[in-house]
Amino acid sequence: MSETILADGARRSDAIAIARVICILGVVYVHAWTGQNGEALAALRGSAQDNLRWALMEIFGRSAVPLLGLISGWLVAGSDAARHWAPHVRRKARTILLPMILWNGLAILLVSGTAYLWSLSAPVPTSLWWVAQEVLIISRNPDINVQMPFLRDLFLCMVVAPMLVRSPGWALWLVVMVAAAAHVAGLGPPLLMRASILCFFTLGILARRGAWAPRAIALPLAAAVLPFALMIGVQFCLMVGLVDMPYAPVRNAIDLMVRIAATLAFWRLAWALAGSRARAVLLRIEPFAFFLFCAHLILIWLFGPLLGKLFGKLGSPLYPVYLLIQPLLVLGAVMLIATGLRRIAPGAASVLSGGRLKPRSR
Repeated sequence: MSETILADGARRSDAIAIARVICILGVVYVHAWTGQNGEALAALRGSAQDNLRWALMEIFGRSAVPLLGLISGWLVAGSDAARHWAPHVRRKARTILLPMILWNGLAILLVSGTAYLWSLSAPVPTSLWWVAQEVLIISRNPDINVQMPFLRDLFLCMVVAPMLVRSPGWALWLVVMVAAAAHVAGLGPPLLMRASILCFFTLGILARRGAWAPRAIALPLAAAVLPFALMIGVQFCLMVGLVDMPYAPVRNAIDLMVRIAATLAFWRLAWALAGSRARAVLLRIEPFAFFLFCAHLILIWLFGPLLGKLFGKLGSPLYPVYLLIQPLLVLGAVMLIATGLRRIAPGAASVLSGGRLKPRSR
């Protein structure tokens, strides 16, 4: 019996690591290079390539991110260290907030610097306030590292985590409902850029208390994926205009239901992968996942246009190939950069990876 529990615990740890990999690889699709401006993207809306891009973004990108928040809440709920506010917040400031600030600073230096020196079409500083907003994400989403509000909001969730883990169940459900209502109503900034992150973070704490993970993995994979597939179908009908839904809160409510269904589907998929031959490869990638999350948009800003000259922009014949392989191209670049940085400046690699890429022991 104890051996079974240990085996399940090890596989659960592997599944959490694998979930991070597949979710963060999926995020790359959300920010994939297209080479088109807003007007051109609007003109291409409904085309086969635009529908492919939408499907990849929604299925593997935006719909997978909530699981990252839920896993964070689940892990916090099982950590005794999270009950001690000061050391807990210091630790999360070091592993979440500090890397966010450093990566946002690097984004301005590298992306805006390239735009100044060469012909890259990218945001450049317009004022000190713009720089402060880009680096600290005070009250708006950044223009360059648009993925970083997740880390900002996750850190704020960690700040209140010691209170949440001590709260009774009814109070946690109240937080979930308030955060969900804010998401549906389109509220959040400047307190939270994305209220749904608090919703899923708190659901993660409830999942730990209610032992939801074993129930989820007990489901057949097809049964776990089916609700997500059905909700994606509904969202696709809204996207292409088959169903008219002008009322924004209704669209936001459907979006939230898609994300809830996605957490079940991707967790069950991660559990299946943790017992497959792909496990070893995915676990080797996992230490680079945080680095990938933080660095991928900088790489896309800098090198997307260069590769775009080979494959073409959205609408070109070879663009679908480029779109499909972008996560793998970015992952390869990240692993090379992070491995080199780990050898040359191990301390910097550790900080920029949130402590995931620690210096190698001699």
